[in-house]
Amino acid sequence: MDPLENLFIEHMALLTIVAMGMTTYLTRIIGYLALRNRTLNPRLERVMEVVPGCVLIAVIAPVIFSGHISDILAVAITFVAMLRFSLLPTVIIAIVATGLLRHWLL
Repeated sequence: MDPLENLFIEHMALLTIVAMGMTTYLTRIIGYLALRNRTLNPRLERVMEVVPGCVLIAVIAPVIFSGHISDILAVAITFVAMLRFSLLPTVIIAIVATGLLRHWLL
């Protein structure tokens, strides 16, 4: 590969990473900016409280229904861990369970 072409790819990768970071930050900050001076009614407050869980389920649902036994078992292990531990140990258990089960069963 030509050194100039390699340099171009590296700059494009950096630009892509920066753009993704800015997009992520903007999606987080826009909600705060849009609602900063507003008083929300109790119903809307409840909706805003459950949004993170809904997004998480939307990300996890395709994994649960993928049909791969390793992913289904990892979700089950994570669910049991969630009932017994706080967030950090649950995340660690989920990562380790998913990695090991995918290694052993796929």
